[in-house]
Amino acid sequence: MQQAVRKPDASRTADPVTLDIIRGKLVATADEMGLVVARTSMSPVIYEVLDYACGITDAKGQVISQTNGITVFTGTFAGHVQNVIDKFDGRMQPGDIYMANDPYRGGTHLSDVAIIKPVFVENKVLAFGITVAHWTDVGGMAPGSMPIDGTEILHEGLRFTGLRIYREGERADDLVDLIVANTRLPKNAIGDLNASLAAARIADTRLQEICAKYSVDQTREAFAHILTTSEVLSRAAIRALPDGSYEAADFIDGDGVSDVQYPVQVKVTIDGDDIQFDFTGTCETVPGPVNCARGALSSAVKTAFKALVGPHDRGNEGWFRPVEIVVPDGTVFSAMPPTPVSWYFEAACFASELIWKALAPIAPDRYSAGSYLSLCATVIAGSEPQSGDPFVLIEPHMGGWGAADGQDGTSALVGLMDGDTYNYSVELLEAKFPLLCRRYALNTKDGAGAGRYRGGYGTVRDYEMLADDSITYVSMGRSIERPWGLVGGGKGTTNYVEIQTGGDVQRGARVPSTAMKRGEVISIVTGGGGGYGDPFERPVDDVAADAIDGYLTPERARLEYGVVIDGEGTVDAEASHLLRQKA
Repeated sequence: MQQAVRKPDASRTADPVTLDIIRGKLVATADEMGLVVARTSMSPVIYEVLDYACGITDAKGQVISQTNGITVFTGTFAGHVQNVIDKFDGRMQPGDIYMANDPYRGGTHLSDVAIIKPVFVENKVLAFGITVAHWTDVGGMAPGSMPIDGTEILHEGLRFTGLRIYREGERADDLVDLIVANTRLPKNAIGDLNASLAAARIADTRLQEICAKYSVDQTREAFAHILTTSEVLSRAAIRALPDGSYEAADFIDGDGVSDVQYPVQVKVTIDGDDIQFDFTGTCETVPGPVNCARGALSSAVKTAFKALVGPHDRGNEGWFRPVEIVVPDGTVFSAMPPTPVSWYFEAACFASELIWKALAPIAPDRYSAGSYLSLCATVIAGSEPQSGDPFVLIEPHMGGWGAADGQDGTSALVGLMDGDTYNYSVELLEAKFPLLCRRYALNTKDGAGAGRYRGGYGTVRDYEMLADDSITYVSMGRSIERPWGLVGGGKGTTNYVEIQTGGDVQRGARVPSTAMKRGEVISIVTGGGGGYGDPFERPVDDVAADAIDGYLTPERARLEYGVVIDGEGTVDAEASHLLRQKA
């Protein structure tokens, strides 16, 4: 219900204090939307992993406020809303709500479903509330809807091209029936749909309240103020950097269909207070589903760029006004229909880290060395032993980040594109799924990049199956090409998975659906980040502390850092000095 809106005094505009109050209310609204999703959704991947994001755009689709949630979603808000505007312009009515997941029209992959509600004030669209959340299953050829051996979008599930789920307040029951009939977990899907609908309605309610208190004109003025002030800060940060072009190249390690390494590259050009990201020269789309479309690429660029210009500030579209993205159609970063994209975040992560790598030398206070990069997502599915009900576990895994100027890399941290998400707590995982977590530890065996500041360590997480007739599939990048070091720092280590079935151990990185029985084990092993600076300049005491803590063996301390440590953890200072001097 729309509230009575106060008529503004046409002789004045809003004062700075009022504009800042409205800004705060818009941020609080986005956060409230996020709380609603987390507390009312049905899927653990949403309420536990926090695989969702919420926000508000203006009437043109420009993001005004958003949760701090998963970064790869918040960069797609503008594309999702613009898709709805293009399709329904002039036909929207109060009470309409839309849903979309089309990767080629602003989305990421089919599992990430956007719910979009236009907010009408005085019979005009003032804004849109939007929520994007990862549904556990949307159909397709594999449980979890992310088949790593899929070769077209049709293998990946239901595709919503911008559909009206509510028309003037009335639900489109036929569309709901279609969803129920085409997902393996219909209760979860409808529960997650209702959670997102509730969040979108919160956006409407709070915006009506803001307009009633401060007027429509002042609310619109606050929108413009938020975008303009963020743009000013963004351009100032760009101007502080030296003009020029900065390039980086890398390889995507396989695609789920083959083990070929696919070349990717970027050229970043800074000109005054403008910045261009040019991905020309990147490989064409690949057969497997690690491609991403332009919406996900936009998020990847925005994630790396925001880390440069304002990592601690709330995001909105104003920050990105200085940004230009150049990429030809049909690359691994700009997939076109019907290219598969269910593991889009593998390509998107590489796009972000290419920018990271290109700009790290000129912004060492913002960018670290290379990270484990991949989300190392794992899918385990099957039937509950007691009830026979289907279950689907989808989980990202933590890994090691690169070192930076002045600090070691962070260990066991979520990947670059996953923002504020988590993996499952062991207690919840074992309560919700027929699995036993046999081990969760830092991956000190494989280590991390050596340096004056060392890389962070990855993790090892072992799951024992407690149900028969389960399946698992996994797709990990950074399985061949190691995380890069900076200023003489060593390379990090790679990601892999080991599956113990029938007495055999299968090691790989892009593993298609594999049958598993009760008692068999899957081990997800993530790599360590790259190092920063000459390892022989790392203080001896720091090397010794790592050895005492079990992060380093005496042999590796000697080989990588030139520090001689005996079996009891005591440093041989004279031998270490000679070894370092000789090197």
